[in-house]
Amino acid sequence: MPDAGPTAVLPRRPLTVGELLDSAVLLLRGQARVLVPVALVLAVAEQLLLHPLRLAAGTAPPAWLPEFGRFGAYWLLLAVGAATEAVIVLLLGNPAARAAGAALFGRAAGPRELLRPAGARWGATALLAVGVGVLMCGVALFGPAWIVGFALLGAVAPALVVDRVHPLRAPLRAAALAVRAAGRAGWIRLLGYLVWWIVRVGLGVGVYLGLDSFDLVNRPWAGWLSLAVWAGVNSVAYPALACLDAVLHLETRMRTEGLDIRLSRARAGTPETVLLAAGR
Repeated sequence: MPDAGPTAVLPRRPLTVGELLDSAVLLLRGQARVLVPVALVLAVAEQLLLHPLRLAAGTAPPAWLPEFGRFGAYWLLLAVGAATEAVIVLLLGNPAARAAGAALFGRAAGPRELLRPAGARWGATALLAVGVGVLMCGVALFGPAWIVGFALLGAVAPALVVDRVHPLRAPLRAAALAVRAAGRAGWIRLLGYLVWWIVRVGLGVGVYLGLDSFDLVNRPWAGWLSLAVWAGVNSVAYPALACLDAVLHLETRMRTEGLDIRLSRARAGTPETVLLAAGR
């Protein structure tokens, strides 16, 4: 199996930004039957959680912008939304990272492999997701600080399940990789979020307005329809971001740690988990 090629999901070499985005999309396409249904469940739960906060902030579909004088409640809504996004992307990052690791060896991980609990470290992933969610909610209350937190914590799940570091080290490992090479990984993660934010807003608002233009929106159910649209859009956007985190993590290791060289020199028969584990 060649290390690189035009159809490789994740070539064994440093990639350009465009190639990284392409690799993330290829990984999502190959693992959509696992990632998208899981993301849909999480996205629906997120919308149900945020709905009371939206009502308290006086927002209305489809853009859910606040009423004048309720900015405090809306700010809390944004902070909680930032936290739920971080939690969902981190949870999806567990199977996405393991799928990316398999892709680095030229194979596609099957659904059973990704959903199998053995060795997946789901317990640690859930605990880290809660911790990251609380942290993101806290920093989001300070506005621009959310951007820093989001940029630094993208590789928490890959560091945990691919690098096999201790759970307490995973956030530190993620932050360390994010700031390498002048913060390249952090900036690319922000770029990916911006791209998908534009897509999400465009579809979340556009689909609703399109249905409304044909008089297909029942006003008493307008809010729930909008929530369903947003959940559907996020069920694709969230795993896409998780896949970007996964391929970006491995590419950063190839770029800054020589992971590609390590793999090319490895003895035949060495387990994948051993080859991908970070040095202690």
